[in-house]
Amino acid sequence: MSARAIIIGAPRSGSGKTSVTIGLLRALRRRGIAVAGAKSGPDYIDPGFHKAATGRDGVNLDSWAMPPGLLGALAAEAANDADAVVIESAMGLFDGIPAEPGRSGAAADLARLYGLPVLLVLDVSGQSQTAAAIAKGFATYDPQVRIAGVVLNRLGSERHRKLAGDAIEALGIPVVGAVMRDPTLTLPERHLGLVQAGEHADIDTHIERLADVMERSLDIDRVLGLMMPLEPQGGDFSAALPPPGQRIALADDQAFSFLYPHVARHWRKAGAEIVPFSPLADEGPNQSCDVCWLPGGYPELHAGRLAAAGNFRAGLREFAENRPVHGECGGFMVLGEGLVDADGERHQMLGLLSHATSFARRKMNLGYRRAKLTADSALGPAGSQVRGHEFHYAQMIEPRTDEPLVEIADGQGNPLGLSGGRRGLVSGTFFHAIARTST
Repeated sequence: MSARAIIIGAPRSGSGKTSVTIGLLRALRRRGIAVAGAKSGPDYIDPGFHKAATGRDGVNLDSWAMPPGLLGALAAEAANDADAVVIESAMGLFDGIPAEPGRSGAAADLARLYGLPVLLVLDVSGQSQTAAAIAKGFATYDPQVRIAGVVLNRLGSERHRKLAGDAIEALGIPVVGAVMRDPTLTLPERHLGLVQAGEHADIDTHIERLADVMERSLDIDRVLGLMMPLEPQGGDFSAALPPPGQRIALADDQAFSFLYPHVARHWRKAGAEIVPFSPLADEGPNQSCDVCWLPGGYPELHAGRLAAAGNFRAGLREFAENRPVHGECGGFMVLGEGLVDADGERHQMLGLLSHATSFARRKMNLGYRRAKLTADSALGPAGSQVRGHEFHYAQMIEPRTDEPLVEIADGQGNPLGLSGGRRGLVSGTFFHAIARTST
């Protein structure tokens, strides 16, 4: 039997979607409901909070990066493993890129495709009846996207709740929650978004508090009543990234944690074994593995420790002599010659690729990427194509002398040139691969 689902949307980032989602997930779990979280678009951090709240792996549902078959297969998998699925929108509900219908990357694509209702979180700080105009705009903007209810967030008083809530309900849109302003509910952030769930000293206590607030502030029964069945049709995993080896040494700690849940899950389903190791604990890859993968994360916050991790450095260099090593974003930076931290101090990295990167002169690089591999690597054979996403603030400060790994374009197909690096069996890219594609 398929789960029932709802999308948590908002006009913009910072509206409180994540706090509402996490609190609602834990509140539903308290009721004994098998609930799972999902995130629209390319986000590593929020699925970690969803897992912490539910005890179940989260999933990304990305309508641009994932071909329809893979998107449907992942949505069906989530629905089959739970009684309820709460899908958190990235950015604003309709925010995506210009693309063919249903492939923009916006959460609204999922609402149209699967006929799912949207629970709209409105940050009403600094306004009252104007919130009704915003709600009406969302309700009428796209007839195929149904705003089923509203949660008022960051209210200042009961009078504030009544002014905003009555104006919205006069439009025929139910207000199913009202959350008072409380700065302690806000999760800490850094340059790539929220601080990761695993870095909080007592994340479960914070989630329990969010659940307490949502139980007081939301009509949970009404929210459950708004949910609709999630019943994707015709999904398949043919576009999933295949495991790069039979035994995969995977860097996994606070410096290397950005691996999409669906990627690791598919590797295991395909029969691969993932053998984690912690560079921050000065561990090298298990030498019995046949490939090493360095995900993205926050190496810039731990550059000194990585530079001093002698066992990690020696073990990975030995591994790379006769087995493939691939790094994405932060992993790619650590494969280079050096990394300059935000204070301007340069730290020696692995030196397996020629580039060096700097956070002292930050510049945001953000967007979807189409990539065609120019050579064989752990990411795939030459000529294969993948879709992914890039989000970092590092700049190259020394030109690479390695062979490029990919030809890349932005999400709309505008060429961005050659990118990444390859030397021997070592390869890396700034973008994170999400799925294979033929275009």
